[in-house]
Amino acid sequence: MHNRQITIKDIAKELGISPSTVSKALKGHRDISSSTKKSVKDLAEKWNYKPDQIALSLKSGLSRTIGVIVPEIVHYFFSTVISGIEDLAYDSGYTVMFCQSSELYEREVKAVETLLSSRVDGILVSVTKVTENFDHFRRIKNNGIPLVFFDRICDDIDTDKVIVDDEIGAYEAVNHLIKIGCKNIIHLSGPPTLNIGKNRKDGYLRALRENNLPLNENNIIRCDSMENATLVVPGLLKRITRPDGFFAVNDLTAAATMKIIMNFGYNVPDDIAVVGFTSGMISDITNPTLTSVEQHGYLVGKEAVRLLIARLEKRFDLPFQTKIIKTELVIKGSTLRL
Repeated sequence: MHNRQITIKDIAKELGISPSTVSKALKGHRDISSSTKKSVKDLAEKWNYKPDQIALSLKSGLSRTIGVIVPEIVHYFFSTVISGIEDLAYDSGYTVMFCQSSELYEREVKAVETLLSSRVDGILVSVTKVTENFDHFRRIKNNGIPLVFFDRICDDIDTDKVIVDDEIGAYEAVNHLIKIGCKNIIHLSGPPTLNIGKNRKDGYLRALRENNLPLNENNIIRCDSMENATLVVPGLLKRITRPDGFFAVNDLTAAATMKIIMNFGYNVPDDIAVVGFTSGMISDITNPTLTSVEQHGYLVGKEAVRLLIARLEKRFDLPFQTKIIKTELVIKGSTLRL
């Protein structure tokens, strides 16, 4: 019957009452009679009336929308983070607007511009592996928009952060390799510019140090993707002193490493054991299954959005917080030696 969006004025005109009475009736105001409330709500339902979100946001100063920037939506860890963000945001009355940087600095900057122009209430960010200039995030703060970093954070900006205990997770992973007999362990590491790469490397080094194993700088190789693994791992397997263990910065790299090892005719885990970091679906479908560090991405997402909403709704006025999510080593076939 109506070819445009129905407004409160339309309902008021049809019922012969004022727009303010319609507004109060829709909100269940006690000053409005039960019969009027019913008439208004019945007509609103019949005409499929939806509140004008733009008008509501102008009135309240809030859009009830949260912006999120992730490096990769298809990555298992980030997909679980997104699930945690969406679930708590939805339950709290917020919608979520997602942007994917695709590990590109330029797209990350553009995503910030898009979210700011969309007038989101707050922004959650996990930075790209190549980001070294953080001025676009400072712009968020300068605009008075609450900002929360998660997983991949920027230490130079004072704001709320949610991180995984990467150092302890890596330490437990490498300590496990040592306990099953590995003595020459390769660390396929992440970007040194990212805190997660640095912290996982620190955990690797601490495990070697506490078990009195010598540190060989040549055993720390920058390799954080399946493509990099195909270029790097074959050369490592041809060394005179062959590695007997690999600790990879993520599961994709670990899975590719296992495949290469077996293509060389070695057995996993009896000849060479492998540990990853994420403990996602990949760890269950490799053969053998992959021992990995569980990051609890869903909890990371929920904690990040909880901090943001608390700032938005001014439930606390405290110094910025850094929440640390504990990791868990999940032992599977790639380290279960007979």
